Amino acid sequence: MPNRQKQVLFSCAGLVGLSCALMAAVATGLPFWVRGSVLCRTGAELVNATGPELEKFVGELSFGLFHGQRVKQCGLGGRPARFSFFPDLLSVIPAGLHIIIIFFCGVVVIFSSVACGFFFFNAFGRPYETLLGPMGLYLWSSICCLSSFLVMVLFASELKIHHLSDRISNFNEENFVFKTYTERYDRSFWLFLLIFFLHGLNVVLIRLAGIQFPFQENKEVDLSGGAADLMY
Repeated sequence: MPNRQKQVLFSCAGLVGLSCALMAAVATGLPFWVRGSVLCRTGAELVNATGPELEKFVGELSFGLFHGQRVKQCGLGGRPARFSFFPDLLSVIPAGLHIIIIFFCGVVVIFSSVACGFFFFNAFGRPYETLLGPMGLYLWSSICCLSSFLVMVLFASELKIHHLSDRISNFNEENFVFKTYTERYDRSFWLFLLIFFLHGLNVVLIRLAGIQFPFQENKEVDLSGGAADLMY
């Protein structure tokens, strides 16, 4: 492939890596991972509310990895309140799993930045056949791909298996019991899905630049050597 075309492809891949790093950093800090509503079950059962009356007992809930907001409706008007995971909710959430999710978010931010730098280095420099070169480009992009995928899977398991919304809604509640009414992933979660696909696109761009996948050439050499050995 001509050198100019390779520079354009690697520059585009570098810009994609930079945008992924920025998106991951912003998405990690924003409280827009989950948005839903919670039902005040105690109040609804006291008045036997059904149909439109049930809406008087449905509040709102939205949160991210660090903080969020909830509005509790128990028939007497909304009670808005803000909360923080650290240190308020550490006793009621799966803290180890939550910290692992934040760790992989940091991995995505760091290695997306590293990938961005090495893409530009390969576009305009003369890298050696080491981690600074083509092998490194595949490695950094693959790490980001895997880490963003793990962020989504682990957060989904924390939300669904450990009933995170219920735990948050009932935190510091003594008189009322709340239950998740509706629940959906918000924009920050879907940004990590976009990051996953963008790093996959970077792997495609590396291949379009004429760079073979790691160890592919070595395997071909080994196969040819084995065939030569059989002839003697």
